[in-house]
Amino acid sequence: MSSSTLCTPSSYFQLQIKHSSTTTTTTSSSFLPPIRSSVSQKPPFHPPSLSPQSTKLPIRKIPGDYGIPFIGPYKDRLDYFYNQGRDDYFKSRIQKYQSTIFRTNVPPGPLIAQNPNVVVLLDAKSFPILFDVTKIDKTDVFTGTYTPSTELTGGYRVLSYLDPSEPKHEQLKNLMFFQLKSRSRHVIPEFRSCYKELFNALEKELGEKGKASFAEANDQAAFNFLTRSLYGVNPIETQLGLDGPKMIQKWVLFQLGPVLKLGLPKFLEDTMIHNFRLPPSLIKKEYQRLYDFFYESSGFVLDEAVRLGVSREEACHNLLFATCFNSFGGIKLFFPNVMKWIGRGGVSLHMKLAKEIRSAVRSAGGEITMAAMENMPLMKSVVYEAFRIDPPVPLQFGRVKKDMVIENHENGFLVKKGELLFGYQPFATKDPKIFNRAEEFVGDRFVGEEGEKLLKYVVWSNGPETESPSAGNKQCAGKDFVTLVSRLLVVELFMRYDSFEIQVGTSPLGASITLTSLKRSSF
Repeated sequence: MSSSTLCTPSSYFQLQIKHSSTTTTTTSSSFLPPIRSSVSQKPPFHPPSLSPQSTKLPIRKIPGDYGIPFIGPYKDRLDYFYNQGRDDYFKSRIQKYQSTIFRTNVPPGPLIAQNPNVVVLLDAKSFPILFDVTKIDKTDVFTGTYTPSTELTGGYRVLSYLDPSEPKHEQLKNLMFFQLKSRSRHVIPEFRSCYKELFNALEKELGEKGKASFAEANDQAAFNFLTRSLYGVNPIETQLGLDGPKMIQKWVLFQLGPVLKLGLPKFLEDTMIHNFRLPPSLIKKEYQRLYDFFYESSGFVLDEAVRLGVSREEACHNLLFATCFNSFGGIKLFFPNVMKWIGRGGVSLHMKLAKEIRSAVRSAGGEITMAAMENMPLMKSVVYEAFRIDPPVPLQFGRVKKDMVIENHENGFLVKKGELLFGYQPFATKDPKIFNRAEEFVGDRFVGEEGEKLLKYVVWSNGPETESPSAGNKQCAGKDFVTLVSRLLVVELFMRYDSFEIQVGTSPLGASITLTSLKRSSF
């Protein structure tokens, strides 16, 4: 939940439209309790008058520019999506400007976003400013330089788009806390039940075809788990049936299409998806089906919403968004990433995880509990490392509330009130000045006292891992929920299997995982 279960703006839905390519890599061996453009878009630089305490670093003018109106943003969009790709887009500009802080444009730009100009933050020191709500305004910046139509959310601005200064933010976030706390005892048993079904289905497919796709099975398991654990309702037993995941994917496409690369032919995709919004009317019937399902399933939460001063209708649209966009979207993206990185770790890592996990579970009387998982340091480290190297929330935005200086490791930079800051998290969490072997997946990175000191730089949840969500910040309300279910995935995997082999392909939004071998538990 961006202030809900998992803050997940763009680049996480593995939309069922078209796979871009299919490269393969085989490996063996405390939960709950839009100013128009001008030719020179840069504001004039005036060195600030700063006290010695403000910054000890030399002040540097922010490098980069926004180019000629319309042409500059359009060219940058083509580079971002097609000519370079997102990572190389940012790497090339770091090299060009010799700075991790610079000015550029981000999609969608014309014709959808009036102002695509941002100040980019690409290091671990500057990135956390995006979490400071005393300095950064979070109003309507969840998806960046444009905001999807509220027709897609029942006419309401849902929690993810609210700044903590807005009264509704506190009410809605407290509602999410209430739901998570109320249903906490159902999380582990429902996860185990739903993912037992997933692994059984994968084994069957693997036996019949010699390989098994993780994506579709994970989609259904994730949706079933969320509705059963958080609402006490099995969607298969309702009029929704098995339609939920596909309807959600279509609904999310209407919101995030302008900032996604779907793998369609370049001219068609850029012309139709990045220049024009898809009409909300085309998804109205599917959304109504989802809304009706959640309204009928959320009685006890809606009662609490009324007590908090939120209408049942507004609360239901927020619950739908939190569950389907944030939570389902996060699991859909992040679980394949966990499988990818652990799969690539090979047999040695797998056996260490299996031994640790099974030993801890035996010591807990054979039960998988939160207490037992606290005694699995390698398992916890592996999950944190997956969050660090492949965060499910890659993009963060915030608007500057007042003139101030932002520092990277080398310089201070003056940003002006009203400027939009953009942080690309995978660069911040792979900052080589913070992490050794920053580009590598190191399973035991966070084991031990020295490893735990690095957790403050794991910031996937719109805040540091060492801090907690509250009604006054934008850290995900379900931060601990997401951590728990991610750990449960690893535990379930290695309670059943000694090792596994995978093929990793690319999809429009992340990793495409195909299982080629599952070695059953031998001890």
